[in-house]
Amino acid sequence: MNKRREDIEIMAPVGSYASLRAAIQAGADSVYFGIEKLNMRSQSTKNFTIDDLKEISSITKEESLKSYLTLNTVMYNEDLKLMREIVDAAQEARIDALIASDMAVMGYAAQQDMEIHMSTQANISNIEAVKFYSQFAEVIVLARELNLEQVNQITTQIQEQKITGPAGELVDIEMFIHGALCMSISGKCYLSLHLQNKSANRGACLQPCRRAYNVTDKDSGQQLEIDNEYIMSPKDLCTVHFLNKILDAGVSVLKIEGRARSPEYVKKVTEVYNQAVEAYLSNDFTEEQIETWKKELKSVFNRGFWDGYYLGQKLGEWSHTYGSQATQRKEFVGPVTNYYRKIKVGEFYSEANEIKKGDDLLIIGPTTGVIEFELNQVRVDDEEVDHVPQGVPFTIPVENKLRRSDKLYKLVERE
Repeated sequence: MNKRREDIEIMAPVGSYASLRAAIQAGADSVYFGIEKLNMRSQSTKNFTIDDLKEISSITKEESLKSYLTLNTVMYNEDLKLMREIVDAAQEARIDALIASDMAVMGYAAQQDMEIHMSTQANISNIEAVKFYSQFAEVIVLARELNLEQVNQITTQIQEQKITGPAGELVDIEMFIHGALCMSISGKCYLSLHLQNKSANRGACLQPCRRAYNVTDKDSGQQLEIDNEYIMSPKDLCTVHFLNKILDAGVSVLKIEGRARSPEYVKKVTEVYNQAVEAYLSNDFTEEQIETWKKELKSVFNRGFWDGYYLGQKLGEWSHTYGSQATQRKEFVGPVTNYYRKIKVGEFYSEANEIKKGDDLLIIGPTTGVIEFELNQVRVDDEEVDHVPQGVPFTIPVENKLRRSDKLYKLVERE
């Protein structure tokens, strides 16, 4: 079947208004986000609140994006009142769908005529499970551990058996294409709960798996360091080099992980996969472009990359260091102090770092999103200069409208 751009949905992660604007700038078709404490990133990022739902819905509808609210933690009895309040508020705000895995959420959302997408936490791995959940959900995220042959078998059977969701349309299959992976089966982990009484399945993971460990002999007390490797910390998923195979397997919703990531991460990754989809559709999916895309993806947060389980790999690939291996990092320069709309000039203050011509700069803000550019012209006291020292006001021509809440950063290569 020949695919069109409207048949493919790129879903970007959003953990702030700046990330939301970045996703819009990068060409996302939809965004997903969490509020309050009933989502799987409730303590790893600053979450939106119920009061933000109408604003998020207004922005996404104005920009023709779909909005999905994650409500996918394990639900206890004491959570049900808040869950219902969130569903009601999402419906009132006209959020497009809820991402869920708990039957309590699915049942109540169905009663309220809210569209449901099945979360990866449901660990859906076969066609019979797809049939069962299709009575509730329009979109189903399959288990992360499936390979592409298994995915293709499921999407083919959906077509052949005409498995439809509540709205009467064929069920869409969604898969993660980029970002952090957990060592556990479809995100079900108890290590953080065991060690620190913080449940990963309640959005409170403290990521003890991301650290280095020694093995201790219980009899002698002797310890061994395990090759200095982070043996429970998987590298990040990257599929841009075989995105064509994912699309050929019948996946229609491409999900990027990263609600705890920075706005520039959201923009860069979404841009790259948008370009890859366009290349796939125009039969221009070349090795040269793949290498360019990989280089771009390496510039923002990552723990190193691997293919996940899509190509048949049975075991994960583990990180060798703690934290990001991004080839670039951003350094705070200073705030935006004014913007002169008529002449399109931004005024800044070099509060924390100097800058010079040729630097790659970022301006990030909740309404501005992410603006990235090379510094070609800068003025101090209305005189053009090549270098701005720390602690000096200066101006730069900027086409986009800026706000005083925006911040200026420079990108530097990691050593």
